[in-house]
Amino acid sequence: MLYYLFEYLNKHFDIPGTGMFQYVSFRSGLAVLTALFIALFFGKKIINYLHREQLGETVRDLGLEGQNEKTGTPTMGGIIIILATIIPTLLFAKLDNIYVIILLVSTIWLGAIGFLDDYIKVFRNNKEGLRGGFKILGQAGLGIFVGLMIYFSPDVTVKHQMTTVETQQIGGHTVKFGEEEKSLDTTVPFLKNNEFNYGDLMFWMDDVGKIKYEWIVFLLAVVFIITAVSNGANLTDGIDGLAAGSSVIIVAALSLFAFVSGNIIFADYLNILFIPRSEEVVVFCTAFIGGLIGFLWYNTYPAQVFMGDTGSLTIGGLIAVVAIIVRKELMLPVLCGIFLAESLSVMLQVSYFKYTKRKTGEGKRIFLMSPLHHHYQKIGIHESKIVNRMMIVGFILAVATVITLKMR
Repeated sequence: MLYYLFEYLNKHFDIPGTGMFQYVSFRSGLAVLTALFIALFFGKKIINYLHREQLGETVRDLGLEGQNEKTGTPTMGGIIIILATIIPTLLFAKLDNIYVIILLVSTIWLGAIGFLDDYIKVFRNNKEGLRGGFKILGQAGLGIFVGLMIYFSPDVTVKHQMTTVETQQIGGHTVKFGEEEKSLDTTVPFLKNNEFNYGDLMFWMDDVGKIKYEWIVFLLAVVFIITAVSNGANLTDGIDGLAAGSSVIIVAALSLFAFVSGNIIFADYLNILFIPRSEEVVVFCTAFIGGLIGFLWYNTYPAQVFMGDTGSLTIGGLIAVVAIIVRKELMLPVLCGIFLAESLSVMLQVSYFKYTKRKTGEGKRIFLMSPLHHHYQKIGIHESKIVNRMMIVGFILAVATVITLKMR
């Protein structure tokens, strides 16, 4: 909203400084500072309210050191992240931007699913919370919404690079972008010809058939990605600071991707798709980062508040939506390697237990406990050390993902 106010003041009154709001970098800086202020100042008030209302977490006895002391710690703290992300975005982003609209709807959508889950756990005293099928249904619904918006909205376009040979230079060439066009192309890491179209998965069809039905494949992919990453973040949220800390690194990398994809100079240099209007995603991402860091202030060991599913489901889903918008979703297995490892540890543990129980009558386990962070707790590593080391690994994975922009 402030963007439009200052645009009006600059245009009609030429007040010094009002023109700064035209720059994404300036508005992004304001967004992260505002989000930090909201999370740190109002976050404390929200935590105190949760304390007064006795909206505490009922922690299961997993036989882990320090686990019982966490019982009663306020949950639903993800509200802090959501508010600290939405308010700065409303203040500093262009609200008529299609990507901002998608992200705001996604935030509210995912927050509602997570809040409902936490509400059932806390107020209905049901430790299981919202049934898994309903969670998946809600995440799939968001995936359908995001996929349809990206496919059908006329404002969601890309520009492909075109190469023109210069006769004045031997072997020289200039690179320029073509006209805006609708496309489901996305970036594939590590490959020289690094663009992939979802229609190519229907290899048995001719070009006409691929164009006609590619949106179905894209829709299924978006549903899977949002569901997988959202649940991966949910599984990672098991010890103080892990989900929030890991997510800060991931969102920072995605913010960089959004910036270079929305800047024609950097997109040209890095030989990636230029996505018009995607620079506004940076404002959302920086607000998201500010909200996560502000929440982390209260969530580091020993945690004063837990994010609950209100936070974890929202964080993972938004990471997936941002990656899909900037056409970097195929990089998520590397960028979200922590989430992937946590999810795989659960799937392997459950599958192996069921397999060995069926074969021998006695179920065996691969890990001492899953998700993976609980395995390390079981072998005696303190949870703060686990969090710090996983964040270091997450940083390495983020750097590896970023350098794939030039690795071919």
